[in-house]
Amino acid sequence: MLDPATDIRLTATKTISSSGPCFIIAEIGQNHQGNFAMAKKLIRIAKDCGADCVKFQKSCLPSKFNRKALTRPYTGPNSWGDTYGAHKKFLEFSAEQFKQLQEYAEQQVGIMFSASAMDEDSVIMLDHMGVPFIKVGSGDNCNLPLLRRAAATGRPLLVSTGMMNLRDLRLLHGHLTRMNAKFALLHCVSSYPAPHEQLNLRFIAELKRLFPETHVGYSGHELGTDVCIAAVAVGARVLERHLTLDRRMKGSDHICSLEPIELGRLVRAVREVELALGRPVKEVQPCEAACWLKLGKCLVAARDLPEGHVLVEEDLCVKVADPMGIPSNRFMDVIGKTMRKARQFDESILPEDLGMVAPHQDQGPPEDPEADD
Repeated sequence: MLDPATDIRLTATKTISSSGPCFIIAEIGQNHQGNFAMAKKLIRIAKDCGADCVKFQKSCLPSKFNRKALTRPYTGPNSWGDTYGAHKKFLEFSAEQFKQLQEYAEQQVGIMFSASAMDEDSVIMLDHMGVPFIKVGSGDNCNLPLLRRAAATGRPLLVSTGMMNLRDLRLLHGHLTRMNAKFALLHCVSSYPAPHEQLNLRFIAELKRLFPETHVGYSGHELGTDVCIAAVAVGARVLERHLTLDRRMKGSDHICSLEPIELGRLVRAVREVELALGRPVKEVQPCEAACWLKLGKCLVAARDLPEGHVLVEEDLCVKVADPMGIPSNRFMDVIGKTMRKARQFDESILPEDLGMVAPHQDQGPPEDPEADD
């Protein structure tokens, strides 16, 4: 059944749709290590790998964290500061730096730019920047004030569904629908890395069944690329994966990120899978013509058949024959027909022998078994 969800237009040339290509986001997040030059390098790599969009994360720290959270000691191996606030501040770009990155991505590199808004102030900033969509991460999918603020921008929302049960998910969908938001839901498991046995990709199809008017995607944090390819195969219309220069770098997201060569392979594999998915039809394909002409079987006289003879099943056998005669899928259609021309044992029975329409020689067997003269 075709997905009736309305297309979500992001730019003049990019949409999230039921029939178009999957929208692929390279999530840079904070894998730039607070280094502006590295952020630009990752933008360029994402473009070279074939991603449709680069995405960062934007936080206004006093809006996202309370004072006690910001002053909490944070001295682990991934820390960039003695406190959690100092650590997050080190990794945070200013509004001006975000504007510079946006200009670099869109005007110099030629790739879409957006970010996850981690608080309401960041929603306002991204809206003023004119981003094509606002990402709502799993940490905010139950944050009703932020959802309201984001929906009020009128911009499309991509909302991850990690750390939710089905009740939460239904509430989220109801909230966004009542807000008249344009949105897609991204199946997600918020673990870094996420174990394969807990990913439940079959829920993508269930999401499409539960909310047929809503586009569904996948935000992956697992190791490798196979799961993302499978997600597209089962219906994801948006795909998001983290990008890093090196998984061994300092930071909690790097381990579940893709290195450049992997992202390139993933994008190519997704595009190949999309070609292979094709349409929900079963018909003889043009590429099968050569095999049909070589190996296709047709009706052959099982005994001498005089002119005027009325055919019964015992008169026929099926063989690869030269010349190619009536295809074997017409076996039952010829029973009861009268021979207009005599055929000897083991000769091909041709369409004109029975007054039937002959298939074109460069095609396979006819699709319509009733297509007689």
